[in-house]
Amino acid sequence: MNSTVAPLAEAPWKHYSVLIVDDEPGMLSFLQRALTPRCGVVDVAASVEQAEPLLRRRLYDLIVLDIAMPGRTGIEWLHELRADGYAGDVVLMTAYADLDTAIDALRAGAADFLLKPFSLAQVLNSVQRCFERSRLLRENFVLRREVSERTPDIEGMIGDSPAIREVCERLRRIAPTPATVLLTGESGTGKEVAARALHRMSPRAGGPFVPVNCAAIAAELIESELFGHVRGAYTGAQHSREGLFYYARGGTLFLDEIAEMPPAAQAKLLRVLEERRIRPVGSEQEIPVDVRVIAATNRDLKHEVVQQRFRQDLYYRLQVVELTLPPLRDRPEDLPALIAHFIGQIALSLDMPRPALDGRTLARLAAYDWPGNVRELKNFVERSLILGWFDLGPEPKASVAAVGGTDETLEAVEKRHILAVLAACDGNKSEAGRRLGVSRKTLDRKCQAWGVPDVH
Repeated sequence: MNSTVAPLAEAPWKHYSVLIVDDEPGMLSFLQRALTPRCGVVDVAASVEQAEPLLRRRLYDLIVLDIAMPGRTGIEWLHELRADGYAGDVVLMTAYADLDTAIDALRAGAADFLLKPFSLAQVLNSVQRCFERSRLLRENFVLRREVSERTPDIEGMIGDSPAIREVCERLRRIAPTPATVLLTGESGTGKEVAARALHRMSPRAGGPFVPVNCAAIAAELIESELFGHVRGAYTGAQHSREGLFYYARGGTLFLDEIAEMPPAAQAKLLRVLEERRIRPVGSEQEIPVDVRVIAATNRDLKHEVVQQRFRQDLYYRLQVVELTLPPLRDRPEDLPALIAHFIGQIALSLDMPRPALDGRTLARLAAYDWPGNVRELKNFVERSLILGWFDLGPEPKASVAAVGGTDETLEAVEKRHILAVLAACDGNKSEAGRRLGVSRKTLDRKCQAWGVPDVH
């Protein structure tokens, strides 16, 4: 209709879905022709009654809704939608507008208001504003989730050892591809750091990076978290909700601790990886998603498959490219760079001077095998800066400028350090494991061997 509208090179809003509701066949046809080449999904209905079943099956990003229709009006339905928890944008249309109608539309929660007849350019501008707002809200959701659930980690891979250079080279080769990646390695080796590096170096860098800790989500909720749900899908589902796959569209979804995912969710994840479509819990329709999946685990997935705790077909689907992060004990030459990085980072946040470490101190720290890897090292540096000395035991042996030598065995140093952290946590092994960067099972095994009673 408007000659100023440029022809399409590709669908600019291919990740978004629209529901058009209007009792005029001509208007439905016009809007459908205008939006179908530009959007991922465009559905139409001639009344609110026809639209409601569609909305129960799909979470639309945008509803374009006529005000004057037989039965319930558009404004009446918009009030109901907001009361039911629908958070998407709604654009209202009418041919009989006055100031009171416009005010009612805004009060009901309309994102925009179109007066018929309108041009193609007006429609597209309105839709673009809504989708841009949706994108910003989605990015804001991801950022708030990261701030509330995740401790910020280092940017990039620190060190110059052959092991870390090989990891960086493989990351550079993998990042530009769309391949699914499986990151393996001990707890604390930097698997999320590697996943973020893959995202930043990929063509998806402009999209969201959505981290998910599979072990932190209850088994009965993980499918809803990942794929979303519609209203009434299960007891307590009073509102429809979009899942993390939906929020990650155009970007990267990082599934950490994938081995903890329950079998039912594993089966659904496999189907999503194969078909690139999700089905919200309780929905009859599938939604296409353009998401790169990176998974991570500190377990041996081959052993988990043999023990029938992990699906073999999912393992092979995730293992398109597998990359193992080396433990810190295998790259001791990286300790000085890592310690210097953490000292600079943490001293700045604590507003304190940066201490200097001598060769004897570094040598003693290098003799420790760091079972919690880089995460444990970072926690150790932070604790040492706060307490004022660098030492693996509970008592100060020297200032932060130097640490004396010792004849203790590595096992004795490790035992003393772990017991000191346990004491600082009042015997709470879960908290001690978090600070050390090791699992509760590892602590239980060591404490049992040392005859330490179980307090928590």
